[in-house]
Amino acid sequence: MNGDNYKSIPNKLANDDYMTTESLDTSILKNLCREREGFINVDPLQTGGKLYPESKVALQNWGDGYSVCDFCGGRLDQIKNPPIYDFVYCILPKFLEVDIARVTNGAREGIDTVMHSMCSPGDTVVIDKNAHYTTYVALERNHLNVQEVLNSGYPEFKIDPEKYIEAIEEVKKNTGKLPTLTLLTYPDGAYGNLVDAKRVAEISHQYGIPFLVNAAYGIGRMPISVRELGCDFIVGSGHKSMSACGPVGVLGLKKEYEGKILRRSKFYKVKEVELLGCTARGASLITLMASFPYVAERVKNWPEEVKKARWFSGEIENLGLKQLGEKPHNHDLMFVESAKFFEISQTHPKRGYFLHSDLKERGIVGIKPGLTKNFKMSTFMLKEDDLKKVVNAFKEILSKYGV
Repeated sequence: MNGDNYKSIPNKLANDDYMTTESLDTSILKNLCREREGFINVDPLQTGGKLYPESKVALQNWGDGYSVCDFCGGRLDQIKNPPIYDFVYCILPKFLEVDIARVTNGAREGIDTVMHSMCSPGDTVVIDKNAHYTTYVALERNHLNVQEVLNSGYPEFKIDPEKYIEAIEEVKKNTGKLPTLTLLTYPDGAYGNLVDAKRVAEISHQYGIPFLVNAAYGIGRMPISVRELGCDFIVGSGHKSMSACGPVGVLGLKKEYEGKILRRSKFYKVKEVELLGCTARGASLITLMASFPYVAERVKNWPEEVKKARWFSGEIENLGLKQLGEKPHNHDLMFVESAKFFEISQTHPKRGYFLHSDLKERGIVGIKPGLTKNFKMSTFMLKEDDLKKVVNAFKEILSKYGV
């Protein structure tokens, strides 16, 4: 929905009758069904967030608000029943190979936490041009300036780590001081490109600048080691990539920054200010924990996931579609340019919605309704037979309309 469409929405709140309890109709809220069961789902927002059976049971058992707080002594991360303490202080840091970890309400909250702690209004942060929109929103929220590291443009949109040097020097030239933070999206959520994060870390540290990695599409899908990447902070998304119901995320940091990021409240000594005392307090955290044994194992299969993605990329390109982003591709998330589907949409009665409809008829969901010219999708955790069905579906649809 674009901005113009919002103008056409009736202002029901302006109608006094709508606000009376006698006329309040909640019947529409009684049918919150979702058609996904039995379908092949290629939505990159969801392929890494699908719950395992144990997680679904946990979701039902812990769905009540504040359900984890029965035995809380004042700190969420120190609750031992359920074993949140063990997860936050032992399991998660070891998994990320980082000094300290915390649970957040999502990757974006982790980004905001780091920016708010490490920067002051008016400071500049260097980011990659492929950064997620939430990076920009966090910059705005914290009244920070941005210096972008541009990508290579169509068709690969690659980020050159060496360009971080130019960006840092540009900030120094224009402001007389260095950026207070550098950030890299690893991988980016548009094209699934994986930049040499270790090199960005080296460059940042040569200038004495802390380095943040946004691994919302990385942690939980592929092996991620803070020690190997060399970053100072890392954030991940539980609901995008760690099979949690969400919203929930993870934050990792080096011990030297503990005093800034996890400083305590002067009013409530036990509370960590940047986390507003507590973060995920119910089913989102429990499903993250319930899924974690599977997540920790599945990252070991990452080479196979990359192999599947590359096979899929080749197959759809044989049909005349085009995978944008780096090649050979190194991630399950991909951006597909589809001039042929767009051509069909120009004369089809359903216009751009025909593709979603035709795919759904073939048991496939996840490509957003209305998109034909280009769209994002993911091959993560899909079986080879399912990927073949997707390829065949594309082929059948093109043949159906004689393109």
